[in-house]
Amino acid sequence: MGEEKRNQQFQNRIDNGETIEPKDAMPDRYRQQLIRMMSQHAHSEIVGMLPEGNWITRAPSLRRKMILLSKVQDEAGHGLYLYSATETLGASRQEVINQLLEGKAKYSSIFNYPTLSWADVAVIGWLVDGAAIINQTMLARSSYGPYARAMVRICKEESFHKKQGYEMVATMADGTPEQQEMIQDSVNRWWWPTLMMFGPHDDDSPNSEELIKWGVKSKTNDELRQSFVDRHVQEAHTVGLEIPDPDLTFNEETEHWEFGEINWEEFWNVVKGNGPMNRHRMKARREAHTKGQWVRDAAKEYARKQQLSEEKAS
Repeated sequence: MGEEKRNQQFQNRIDNGETIEPKDAMPDRYRQQLIRMMSQHAHSEIVGMLPEGNWITRAPSLRRKMILLSKVQDEAGHGLYLYSATETLGASRQEVINQLLEGKAKYSSIFNYPTLSWADVAVIGWLVDGAAIINQTMLARSSYGPYARAMVRICKEESFHKKQGYEMVATMADGTPEQQEMIQDSVNRWWWPTLMMFGPHDDDSPNSEELIKWGVKSKTNDELRQSFVDRHVQEAHTVGLEIPDPDLTFNEETEHWEFGEINWEEFWNVVKGNGPMNRHRMKARREAHTKGQWVRDAAKEYARKQQLSEEKAS
């Protein structure tokens, strides 16, 4: 059977809403796109532990510290789910991790911004995790089974993170004048980088059309971004916070919030590795990987001894 016919049969399965499993035949390009996308998602979860982890020892109460510890632990788990899902496509976990450590792989641009105050932890939970949910809910319906199933559990946990973040935001917005000023400052700094999380405009996104064709995505970058704005503008106004966008207006005809232009020069600068925290984040990840070598060695040795013991017993 020719490649063209095989690709058409595969597309027919996608168009019929079928789920693709690891052992199913699939175009090489589909496999490559998924490896790129899923490993990038996994990297983002792991690197995403760093901005909030920075505040664990400085949380304002034991309750807040326990919540933050649990959340950062959840993010580590999300990364492991996604690395495991990526391996089902034949990619080596060590290979994709090395790509990150060598600077050959990307992660979400949002994590290259600093957390300057405790309010940033709240706003990350509300805005950043809120953006993640909008994107990941779509991915839970992905055509690739392992990715979709991983996203079901991740979405449940991210939903809790978003609610917890919004509760913190509402508490500070209803607090002292100093707390109100702190939370508004945080919103001012994180709003635009969060909009950048959804990626470039559709016209400048080289992968969206192909991913939608294959059912990996069901909405474009701009559609997802609009959904985020519509939801979070209302949530901000509910707790008395202002969105830092002088062009923000509600269109009565479309029933959507229209917003100003993103600073795409800043976006591409961060993507290319020149953001405020790019080098710091990668330095931290490389150091953690090096210091964790003994754990990996110990796990391998334990597995070797377990296998040897089982072989002797049999």
